[in-house]
Amino acid sequence: MFLLRVSLLVALGLSAGAAFGAIELHSFDDPVLQQRYESLTSSMRCPKCENQAIDDSNSPVAKDMRERVASLLRDDLSDIEIQNFMVDRFGDYVLYNPRLEGRTYLLWGLPAGLVLLGAMLVFLILRLRRQSSAKSLSAEERARLNALIEGKKPK
Repeated sequence: MFLLRVSLLVALGLSAGAAFGAIELHSFDDPVLQQRYESLTSSMRCPKCENQAIDDSNSPVAKDMRERVASLLRDDLSDIEIQNFMVDRFGDYVLYNPRLEGRTYLLWGLPAGLVLLGAMLVFLILRLRRQSSAKSLSAEERARLNALIEGKKPK
């Protein structure tokens, strides 16, 4: 009985904590603004949390960022202007998909370069294998092979 009461109290405490830590949702009268808000908040990373979008985070920084996005949307800023504002304030880390700029060429080009390098390596290995297997046998090797096939002991 005691164990049941303790587990009930723990469950009640956890559910109360979840209710207090719930993420507030901004609502807009315009469904287009609502969709833009959801898209922007899901595409921005919380600077405090490890790989968590601001629409998913309970941190105070993420809450501030969500409020700022809602405020900027109400001020009729475009998505690009809002992203620029957030990048200026928090750095490029805030974007899940960094922009293609001079300093991010390596970030965007490295995966493609590695795939090309791997394809070239596979091609070269296959080519070398074909060349080595296509080499003809010497006269001595043929004689030995024929002897083995006929069941004679090679010389």
